[in-house]
Amino acid sequence: MSIEEIWSYPPQTGRAGEEDLTGFSVVAADGVIGHVDRAAEHSGMRHLVVDTGVWVFGKSVLVPVGVVTGIDPQERRVTVGCARSAIKAAPRFRTDSETMDPAYLAQVGEYYRGLPPEATGTTA
Repeated sequence: MSIEEIWSYPPQTGRAGEEDLTGFSVVAADGVIGHVDRAAEHSGMRHLVVDTGVWVFGKSVLVPVGVVTGIDPQERRVTVGCARSAIKAAPRFRTDSETMDPAYLAQVGEYYRGLPPEATGTTA
């Protein structure tokens, strides 16, 4: 997956227009991770901030939209092509200011790009 692809919705997601994903549940390959708190794009790096509730100690995680494998507006669900453990092991998201920090976003992008293709639902 290229650096551009990690920050862009894949064509198969069914993403139509710019519908608001806030509140959609986020489902990994092995279970629910939380819900979309907000979608953002800074420095050309489109991502979701996901509120994990109690799953990761009540924290939020940042997920590049390139790992999204599907969006179901009727079910209000976003599916990501990686396991919960991969998301939990991603670089720690601490403050909202990080969503505007190109260095932090690049670190997150490199982490997700480094996952094996089977972990992100993509092909080599």
